[in-house]
This record gives sequence, structure tokens and C-alpha cells, in this order.
Amino acid sequence: MSELSGARVAVIGGGLAGIAAALDCRRAGAEVILAEVRPRLGGAAYSVDRDGLTVDNGQHVFLHCCSAYRSLLRELGSEGRVRLQRRLEIPVLRPGGRPLLLRRAGLPPPAHLAGALLRFNAIPLSQRLRAAFAMRALGRLRTADPAVDRRALGSFLEEHGQSEQTIAALWDLIALPTLNVRAPEASLALGAFVFQKGLMESMEGGDVGFHERPLGETIGEPALRRLHREGVDVRLRWRAERVRPDERAGFEVHGTSGGRDEQIDCDAVIVALPHLRAAELLPEQMAPLAAQVRQIGVSPIVNLHVVYDRRVLDMPFAASIESPVQYLFDRTEAGGAPSGTQYVAISLSGADREMASSVDELRSRYLPAIADLLPPARGARVERFMVTREHAATFRAAPGVGELRPEQRTDLPGFALAGAWTATGWPATLESAVLSGHAAAAAVLQDLGAPMPAHETG
Repeated sequence: MSELSGARVAVIGGGLAGIAAALDCRRAGAEVILAEVRPRLGGAAYSVDRDGLTVDNGQHVFLHCCSAYRSLLRELGSEGRVRLQRRLEIPVLRPGGRPLLLRRAGLPPPAHLAGALLRFNAIPLSQRLRAAFAMRALGRLRTADPAVDRRALGSFLEEHGQSEQTIAALWDLIALPTLNVRAPEASLALGAFVFQKGLMESMEGGDVGFHERPLGETIGEPALRRLHREGVDVRLRWRAERVRPDERAGFEVHGTSGGRDEQIDCDAVIVALPHLRAAELLPEQMAPLAAQVRQIGVSPIVNLHVVYDRRVLDMPFAASIESPVQYLFDRTEAGGAPSGTQYVAISLSGADREMASSVDELRSRYLPAIADLLPPARGARVERFMVTREHAATFRAAPGVGELRPEQRTDLPGFALAGAWTATGWPATLESAVLSGHAAAAAVLQDLGAPMPAHETG
């Protein structure tokens, strides 16, 4: 660690992007300070204790193709806290109907999905056949083309023979959890990217990964230990207020901690914060970029946390169609639910309506909907019903967003941006956050004259 002896890098933000960037810069030999306003690391992926129940703020799944995120988990020693499916398998529930199963075969793509699509009888056979042609057309798109990004995924699917029912029942099964908007509202480029990367590039790319332990135990706590072990100066409860280039070609990061004004002097800065917060910290000479970033919208996610007095869900997770419920997860063991009960988490993406609903309104709407999907829930007693909301859970993957997402490298040498909202090509995922951190670190390391450390993949 001699290339950057004496160079100082400040990383503002302790989410996945900031963690990845800080580790990279430290491995290259820089002195690294990571400042995070919260009392924990992990950013948008965190856990809280609710009267003895450990609740994740959201059900963050990942895919086999998320190689950068999986590599970071290995580095944090968290491989044993997650589980990756051996083969893509999504149970699909519907009110009054038999469960369906979307399961890939052990064949080269796209043949690995042919059987699952043909058996998906929630939509007519003619629509299933047209869906195969639509998927083939998606695979041919150039996702980096701005003209593709300006189009809506839903209109493209309609042009390729997909009905409104098919889009809701089939395409939104993938679009909602990955893009956090429904297909009619989504960027065609980002939608095509998801289907190409997750379902078409490789047989196993779309196999789903789950966090079997709470997010705090999987990400935040091991990241803090790793950063300390690497010699990173982690400052929790430290709020950055402004970043200003100084006269010696470095930077001053002004902030507060414990009610006191503090200043970090450094040679390079990586701002790894949500986009609206990051725009507030851009130096004055970057006002046009700040205005551009502020045009990026946000999409909410709402999670419902329901504890039943008995088991009602006999699978680790399931999707649903023809129901307001989207995805259900068994979080009994991870959440530490009392013996004999079951803790079911309901993840609602693109949840604009639910953000405006009261807890009582959500309870009255969703408990009957869950019972329609899970017959054992009809006679079960609800022990607890809680709601967690993230108003700005992700950037909004709307048509035209690609032109607004900035590169990690900026025009100001030594100043970089990181976050899932930056230009990674990916939607707002765990993978995008980690990739952005690596790219931001590479940018400032190059400016400081040091090589980027190598990373494991796969």
C-alpha cells in the first residue's frame, strides 16, 4: 500500500457504494475517511428492531448475475448469510387459483425459459407465444441507445402483441421488483437491460439470491468490521454540509458531528449519497450538474410486516398476480419471530398509492388480499402488523432517465459521484450501487496517480 502514501480520500456516505469505494481507495494506499450521517452503515439496506422483532427496511434480493455485489459479500465474510437458488424458481400465487411455477430448465438461453413460459397458463396460449417473440425483440435492443431509453417498456410490449393483462401478469413480475415501476412507466432501455442481463445472457443469470439473515447482520455490521480492519477512519453520525475545493487543489468537507462543526481536509472526495442529497453537496462550479441530477425522480417502496399465530406460507417466497400483493417472504427465522408464529413480509414496489395510505387502510386492504392467496391465513390470528416506508427508495426508472444519470467521474479532478443512481447501466439495485463505488474509486485513484485494485468476479 505505497502508491498513495499520504494521499487522503473522503467518502461521504456509508451505503454499499461508499463501502465499496472506501475499501478500493484504502487498498490502493490512500488514507480514507468514511463519513456517514446515520449511526450505522448499509445505507438503504438496513435493519431495525421493533419490540424484539428484527425488521429489514425492504426485501432486497439479488441475482446470480450480480457478480460485484456477490464479490463484496465474500469480502465482508457474509457468504454464509445469503442463499442463491440452484435454479430460477418463482412460485406465483393468484386468488382462487392453483399456484403456478416459473422455473428455468437446464438448457442454453433462451430455451431455458421456453417451458416455463408455455406452462404459464395465467395468460392465453396465444399471448404466451407472442411473449416469446417480444422477449426475442428485447434481446436485440441496444440498451445504451438514448432513443431506446426515451421509450416506455410498456408501449414496446404492446407493439409486440402483449395485452394489458399479459403485461400485468407476466412482465410486471420482473419489472416491478427490478425497476420499481410498472412496465408502462418504465424506461425501455432499463427494462431491456434487466431481461438481457438476468434472463438471456446466461442460463443461471436470473437465479435469485436471498438474505437469510437481517441486512444489518449481512451488510452494515460486517462492513464496519472490515473497514476498521483495513484502517479506514469511519465516522458515524457525521453529517456533510458542503464540499469546497481549496487553494491547494484539494478539498474541504464541512460538516457537523455531535452538535460541533468539523472539517475534513482531503485530496479527493467521493460523494456516495442518494441523488437529491448529493446534488446539495456539489460545489458551486458544478451547478449545472446539480440541476440535472435534481431532475431524476424517485420511486417509493412500502413493506408490510405481518406476524401470524401459525404458519400460513409454506415456501420461502412467492410472487402474486391478480392481487394488490406483489411479493411475499417468510422472514420468521431472520426476524426472530416467537416460536409457533410466522413472520411474513410483503414487498410493494412502485408504491405511490400505498405511501399515501394510513396503516389502518393498508391493513384493511392487504390482510384480506393475503388471505385470498394463502388459505391458511383465513383462520389465523394477526399478532402484529407493521409498515415501513421508503419515499425515495430508488431513482425513478422512467423513460429518459439515462440522459440524466451522471458518470461517476466529474469534470472536477479528484471529485467523483457514487450511488445506484449514477450511470452504471443497471437499474437501482444492490449491484448498481457496488459497481458505482468501484467506478468512483477508479476515477479518483486515477486522478491521484494510482492504479485501481483488482476485484474478484463471479
